[in-house]
Amino acid sequence: MTIVEALVELQDIDGRIRELESELKDLPRRKALETARLSGVSADLQAAKASHEYAAQRVKSYEEDAKSLKDRIQQLKTTQSGLKTNKEYQQYSVQIDMVSHDLEAAENNQIAAMDDLPSAQARIEEAQRKYDAEKGGVDQFCAEIDERIAAVKVELEESMKERVEKVKAVTDPKFMLYYERLRTKRWPVVVPLTADGVCDGCHLVQPPSVGQLADANAKNGEMDRPQSIVACTMCGRILYRV
Repeated sequence: MTIVEALVELQDIDGRIRELESELKDLPRRKALETARLSGVSADLQAAKASHEYAAQRVKSYEEDAKSLKDRIQQLKTTQSGLKTNKEYQQYSVQIDMVSHDLEAAENNQIAAMDDLPSAQARIEEAQRKYDAEKGGVDQFCAEIDERIAAVKVELEESMKERVEKVKAVTDPKFMLYYERLRTKRWPVVVPLTADGVCDGCHLVQPPSVGQLADANAKNGEMDRPQSIVACTMCGRILYRV
């Protein structure tokens, strides 16, 4: 195996490592987005419950008002029954009429508030059905994401171990140093030089001398002779002839 061939194999495993690392970063983001979507559905359910609670509180409030007014009327009537003058009796009658009017208004409000309860309860039930359906799907999705994260971590660990062996196969330190420096800036690092003398990375036509060096490298590799780094004059990628 030539040094360039060893670099290509190293690059293949590095490419897989890059994909796995990228996926490992993306999976939690996808999980968070799905969880956030469920939070929106949950918020709708909580809003429906709050609306129902508000309607129930209004019913209770008007009910308490009506009871208080009824008690007040009863107190007025009890006092009125013991009055001795017609004038005082008439005065209490006016008060009773006024409180009775307020009682009628409170009871009407109570009925109106009670009319809101069925629709508020229906909104809760609809929101609950939607939440239950969404939660089932989200829980399954998150479980699949967690399972994939675990699998990616295992595969990444195995790939890193394989990379160690691939690095050992690159026997010329200068090639390894050049590759490591460039792979954080250019990807892929090692690319073919086409028959037309074009860099397969940046697609720039290379001078004839670059093609001659690449051909010489290929022959030297076959004959187990020292090889030199042939780089693109534009992007600096390592070039080789297929």
